[in-house]
Amino acid sequence: MQGSTAPQQRLQKITLGALALTFVVIGLGAYTRLADAGLGCPDWPGCYGQLSVPMKSQDVMAAEQAFPERPVEAYKAWLEMIHRYFAGTLGLVVFALAYLLSKHQPSMRNLGIGMSVLIVAQAALGMWTVTLKLMPVIVMLHLLGGFTLFCLLALTFCRLRFANAEPKLLPMRPLFNLRSFAAVATVVLVLQILLGGWTSSNYAALMCTSLPICQGEWATHLDFANAFAFIQLGHDNYEFGVLDYGARMTIHVSHRIGAMITTICLLFLIVQLIRSESQMLKSFAKVIGVGLAIQVWLGIAT
Repeated sequence: MQGSTAPQQRLQKITLGALALTFVVIGLGAYTRLADAGLGCPDWPGCYGQLSVPMKSQDVMAAEQAFPERPVEAYKAWLEMIHRYFAGTLGLVVFALAYLLSKHQPSMRNLGIGMSVLIVAQAALGMWTVTLKLMPVIVMLHLLGGFTLFCLLALTFCRLRFANAEPKLLPMRPLFNLRSFAAVATVVLVLQILLGGWTSSNYAALMCTSLPICQGEWATHLDFANAFAFIQLGHDNYEFGVLDYGARMTIHVSHRIGAMITTICLLFLIVQLIRSESQMLKSFAKVIGVGLAIQVWLGIAT
């Protein structure tokens, strides 16, 4: 951080705080999903027409009269509202960061604008998640938006952190372009995240209980046409899923195969990063390796 100006150091701290808050919001969203609390509040942005969860008996009675199809479950409603409170706070932080970037780092103005637009899109997706009753494609896009925001904030922090670093030219390895392969690995990783979101939003996580692919004669049940029909119309509610066993199993199998491909790509990228002459790239390799190990362990444990 040597050579950084005071505003730049402040921006780094704000960006780091926004990164941490984004991680918390993503975690809260995942926990809300796992607790089947995505519709804990059947309206948006409030909860049963109120700013907070109805707790008094008369408020609960009024809420259940207004939404007879969704009795008040305080625990689930609080999970949903806490997620919204944190997400709203994150939105304000990102807007403030975008303003400060525009003021103190004009070269990063577009990055701030992009994050602000993404926050607005995330708010819309959050609303549609509720109003469209957990439609899988909306839930998946909402998840992708959260990860995209995290990545943009990480990029912002890195650009601020190393803004004054002296560039160092790295020798290009014959027949291998590290940057190109890193881009390919990133695309594969994003597709795998989308597969994970699609698996979760269609409640397909428990369709396969055996390793490494699935139990029984799983290949005979594959149904890609229905498994990846992203627009699933004609349903009043998507909670707990609307697809049949074959389609859900196909989604799960695709996610597992995708995980294997992603692991191979990332391992190859890690090896190439370690073989580079840059200490920073070697450090990135360690971070990717730890993250990959945790993900593999969590996937098996799940």
